Amino acid sequence: MSLTASMWTGVSGLKGHGQDMGIIGNNIANMSTVGFKGSRLHFEDFMSQSVSVASGVGQVGRGVAVGAIIGDFSQGALESTTEATDVAITGNGFFMVRPPGEEIRYYTRAGNFRFDKDGYLINPHGHRVQGWEIQQAGVDQLVGQIDLEQGRRVNIQGVPTDVQLENFQSPPEATRNVSMIMNLDSQSTSRSPNIWAAWNGTLVPPIGAAAYAYQSTLRVYDKSGAGHNLTVYLDPDIAGIPSPPPQYTPPPGGRIWQFMATTSPDADQRLAPSILPAERGLIQRGYLVFDAGGNLINYGFADAAGTPMNNAALRFSQNGYPMMALNFLGEGDGAGNDVFQFVELNFGLRFTGDPNALTPPARLDWTPDALITTSYSSPSTTLFQAQDGYTAGFLQNISISREGVLTGRYSNGQVLELYALTLADFNNVWGLRREGGNLFAETRESGPALTGIAGQGRLGSIASNALELSNVDMATEFVKMISTQKGFQANSRIITTTDLMLDEVIRMRR
Repeated sequence: MSLTASMWTGVSGLKGHGQDMGIIGNNIANMSTVGFKGSRLHFEDFMSQSVSVASGVGQVGRGVAVGAIIGDFSQGALESTTEATDVAITGNGFFMVRPPGEEIRYYTRAGNFRFDKDGYLINPHGHRVQGWEIQQAGVDQLVGQIDLEQGRRVNIQGVPTDVQLENFQSPPEATRNVSMIMNLDSQSTSRSPNIWAAWNGTLVPPIGAAAYAYQSTLRVYDKSGAGHNLTVYLDPDIAGIPSPPPQYTPPPGGRIWQFMATTSPDADQRLAPSILPAERGLIQRGYLVFDAGGNLINYGFADAAGTPMNNAALRFSQNGYPMMALNFLGEGDGAGNDVFQFVELNFGLRFTGDPNALTPPARLDWTPDALITTSYSSPSTTLFQAQDGYTAGFLQNISISREGVLTGRYSNGQVLELYALTLADFNNVWGLRREGGNLFAETRESGPALTGIAGQGRLGSIASNALELSNVDMATEFVKMISTQKGFQANSRIITTTDLMLDEVIRMRR
């Protein structure tokens, strides 16, 4: 073995420790980098040279080489922030981002996201965060369901796409259900023999306050988001009905109430020419039947003469409630026919009979809900009322759940789940390629990305208003720095000592 070879052995040590110092320096430089994952260098011995020894053949090492540079993907500490779009992953997984106009996907642990001027959720480089859209209506392609807190569940649809809030608005939704649960005083006396005849859409107001025993009003919405008052007027007894309905005869001790659902005559834009001006705004007529205990046991709609409408003439919703036909916008099919906005009218009884029967609904055709209209001996009052429509609203704030569900809260009172952030994991995270900018890229060594929802499978959960800090430990890096410096110094001594030995060889000729 030559002395020159010994010198190159020292050189390999200098090169190796120099690279190790570069990795340590990079770790320390990124101590404040959001989501940064440090690296470790692992040495291995270089090739060995065979030499002759007394016992045969021996081996002399020819230096050191870099065996591997392995990333440290351990969890970093979390730092609280004031921005809801700052998110951190506690556990396994990476956020997915995509450069605009490109199909490549990058992966990152840095969740310092913001919305740009176009409503896209982006990272500091403008890469768009990927997520699944949340189903707001009937959708064919469902990926799965997410169980949220308090028993809520949402559906995700399609494939991961750019998270974007369009116009930062909530579109209006037409009312589809009206629930009105009341107690009607069993001691009330009739104010009008026929409450329906007391309505006159040509007058202001259309009905006088002395013509009914009780009324309840709530706001409903058409599909443009405009609000309209829907009022239900009620009065006991049916003395003035020309043809009292035998189907709705109350049991002994029971009672029957007339009701009518109305809106403003000006808001009623039905096209049907059979609707007389005096009947404009009168949407539905009907009866409520109570037993002696004040329990609602039957109800149904009637025509202008008071004749109960049979099942075939009614429209029942899938929930089993009779439906009102409204037209606030004057919509038609071009042939003079109305395009109705059908709205459930729910007093607390669910229809379970044959919807195609030619007779009015019978008592056995109804099933009571947990909340139901009653007629007890106490003042008339509205116990509960609700409807599911709303006007357009502007985004007020954003929140992100542990499952990564991005929820918007709007000025119209709506709380809408919009997107579920997509997380990705890999069978070999150490095979990912670092691309700079806190980004990783998929490689053959890492395997394909395994996407899913936060908190499911082996994926970690998401913390909002938080950022994951660098996982570099300063104390550890400084100890490694000292050790590496000493290793570099020792290898330099090998070169200087070998140089002295070569000098001695040269002086041998003197």
